[in-house]
Amino acid sequence: MAVLVSLTGNKAAILVGVAGKRQQHPLRELELLCRLPAGSTPPTSIKASPWSLDGQALQYALPRPRDFGAAWLLMQEMGGALPLADWVELVAGCDGPAVRAACWLWLLGPQLLFRNRQGQIEARPSDDLRRLRKDRHRQALLDRLQDQWHGFLAHRKRIDPSCLAPAARSELELMVAWASGDGQEPLPAGLRQALQTARCEVEPGAIRHLLVDLGQWDPHQLPSLRSTTWDHGFSPELEAEAERLLALAGQPMAGDGERLDLTHLRAVTIDDEDTRDIDDGLALELTEVGIQRIWIHVADPGRLIEAESPLDLEARRRGSSLYLARGNLPMFPHRLTTGPFSLRAGERNAAWSIWVELDAQGAVAASGVHRSWVKPTYRLSYRDADELIELAPPQEADLLGLHALLELRRRWRQGQGAQLMDQLEGRIRVSDGVAELEITEPGPSRNLVAEAMILAGAVVADLGSSQAMALPYRNQLPATLPSQAELSALPPGPVRHAAIKKCLGRGLTSTTPAPHFSLGLQAYVQATSPIRRYGDLLVQRQLLAHSQGLEPLGADAMHDLINQMEIGIRQAIAISREDQRHWQQVWFEDHSQGQWQAIFLRWLRPQDQLGLVHVEELGMDLAAECPDGCQPAQNLVLRVQLVDSLRDQLRLRATQ
Repeated sequence: MAVLVSLTGNKAAILVGVAGKRQQHPLRELELLCRLPAGSTPPTSIKASPWSLDGQALQYALPRPRDFGAAWLLMQEMGGALPLADWVELVAGCDGPAVRAACWLWLLGPQLLFRNRQGQIEARPSDDLRRLRKDRHRQALLDRLQDQWHGFLAHRKRIDPSCLAPAARSELELMVAWASGDGQEPLPAGLRQALQTARCEVEPGAIRHLLVDLGQWDPHQLPSLRSTTWDHGFSPELEAEAERLLALAGQPMAGDGERLDLTHLRAVTIDDEDTRDIDDGLALELTEVGIQRIWIHVADPGRLIEAESPLDLEARRRGSSLYLARGNLPMFPHRLTTGPFSLRAGERNAAWSIWVELDAQGAVAASGVHRSWVKPTYRLSYRDADELIELAPPQEADLLGLHALLELRRRWRQGQGAQLMDQLEGRIRVSDGVAELEITEPGPSRNLVAEAMILAGAVVADLGSSQAMALPYRNQLPATLPSQAELSALPPGPVRHAAIKKCLGRGLTSTTPAPHFSLGLQAYVQATSPIRRYGDLLVQRQLLAHSQGLEPLGADAMHDLINQMEIGIRQAIAISREDQRHWQQVWFEDHSQGQWQAIFLRWLRPQDQLGLVHVEELGMDLAAECPDGCQPAQNLVLRVQLVDSLRDQLRLRATQ
């Protein structure tokens, strides 16, 4: 309420409230309650004479609730509307500035009995009154539930989302979206206030901490994995298709009769102990003329998976299997990758088999590619294979022969400029929910398998190149490495490797062959993991078309397929990196008081004192704050400065 002081056109100067604060308002926004009595001195506020209105006076003048109710009943009977003065007379039985002001303020409050329409007061109909009271009761209940929800937030109490009101569930979903990094929609003011009370900043990491306390966020959930094809898994329709293919696996399929039977060869598969999807195996054959022939067998999922079929399209969308610390999410359903797609020991398996004969220097002297049947004699882990190579028992002459031939090939590649950088590699794996450090040591069997796979890729790439066949060739541009004198000044191992890696370009994919610098090859294509990489399956399809005298896909069609699968591959790489970074942070949380001997490798951002160090004990290259002036190979001690896996934070400090 205010006192009108003067009028200037359609503007009114008023003194507002008990304090008499001067303001200007359009005249249309004002409603006249009482005129100044004749002869009265204009007051300086509503508290001054003649109005003498303050909180106490208004409270004293306000009629009782029953008086308003009685007036509503009378007006229900009378019908129509009353001017403000008449309505006040009806309610209070009298009129005057204080009672009129008190009734007018009551009218503007949360009451439901009357409506004020341009100075005319009318009683609400009974039906409207019941509806409004019901709505108000419902809103009051919702408000209480919302206050309760905000109380859960403030006290970080675990909640059951099914017991929340719709508005609270919406706010919870909004918080989950923010925690996932999708903070596009702003948070409501009430929720922001509740977060402030809970001492939770409005940023993803802090909200994740709060959601963990509420029981609504897995501490190890990956935001980048959320809502991806891997997160959704395989649909019921795709699982049903996998079941159909399982039933077909033992039946004759087109082209089976044309396969080369190699089941008589003593083949071996070598992989990690926990690997169940075996996509490659090795055998050694002594030809009739006494030449040692290397056989590299590769699983043939294309026997069952047709191009453009639902499972093929899903594999193309994924691009590859996704390897996480807690296990892998496959490109095809598990029952296929660990079943008829795998090269299972003691069973007859469909495969593609690549044979290679090397010359005395390790170059390829002759080679060929066939669809085949193979029957691996046994399966070895890398550890078992290393022991057999070291002990060299006579009954493992084939394995020893493969080792010798592939070591020869490895030296040949090195002579062609290949960069061999064997060193310990540490990775975090999760067992029963616990982050554990797994260190992979370079050994003879790992080198043997890796060299065989590279050899197979080189043979297939040379075949594709000679036939002008479009394949997803992998290449790498030549790099200018440090001089031999510079490299010799660095200790061998991680320090020297870091200097070389800094100069290498990233690998590229093209439909035409080109040299691969760090492999020391003129052409190379990945061709030995069709269960895990969609590009390898494309290679097999091109080889099949060529072997059957059909026209393989042209460069344009192959380029389109490469682009499609690489969308999923890039996403998988990003998820895998985030996963390993997260579990690395979890591991450092569990070992936050530890310290490790480190070797300085190189500067990343010298202006921020951020360098790269190698920790032999962990098998890792890590970014850390380093002392000024550090030089390669300098010894340091690494400690954890700050780690918070929910906020994706890890700061390490290396000191002398």
